Amino acid sequence: MTEASSAFGEAFTLLTTGDPDLYEIIARSLLISLSAVAISVAIAWPLGALIAIRRFPGRRLLLILINAMMGLPPVVVGLFLYILFSRSGAFGVLNLLYTTELMVIAQVILVTPIVLSLTQQIVSDLYEEYDEMLRSMRANGFQTIMTLIWDARPALITAAMAGLGRALAEVGAVMIVGGNIDHATRVMTTAITLETSRGELALALALGIILLAMSLVLNGMLSFARPDQKDVVRA
Repeated sequence: MTEASSAFGEAFTLLTTGDPDLYEIIARSLLISLSAVAISVAIAWPLGALIAIRRFPGRRLLLILINAMMGLPPVVVGLFLYILFSRSGAFGVLNLLYTTELMVIAQVILVTPIVLSLTQQIVSDLYEEYDEMLRSMRANGFQTIMTLIWDARPALITAAMAGLGRALAEVGAVMIVGGNIDHATRVMTTAITLETSRGELALALALGIILLAMSLVLNGMLSFARPDQKDVVRA
């Protein structure tokens, strides 16, 4: 009990004194995860909207595949990326293994299916309400997609926030492709894993508190920001 109390005390000291190692890890985590989510949004919003408004052969199979990819095991994603980007791999010449860039790629692969699936559902519901109006305006495909994305933006932002929560909590894939290198690729989740295994609970607890606070804030924002679809349509 004394050891646990001491660890919590040291953790709060790290949080309140601005420990440089602690805040370096937090900043790197946010940079990697925010970059991954931004890329995922750039891919998933237009693609999800396109799938929502178009009917084509294999569409149902594609939706099943996207939904299945939402449950991709992170360690498997990390393993495949490791094989592809290792020195003997197909992309080894790029020298991306054990870099933050490959960590971003790993998170993009894990986050994009989530944002894509949610986007498709959101835009599909909205398109049912806007279909006749858009047809009467003779809007082309690009105009239709941009209109739907713009009007559904509050709901789409919540989808992006859900993706951010997934990215921040990721440990398996980023551990494999990043290597958890101090002052280079160490992020909150990998640092917690390492410090706990070493018995250094203070830093692990401090990072755990920050990660939990971020999770609570994101979930709170999702709860308050998630609009009713009818409100989105009326807007």
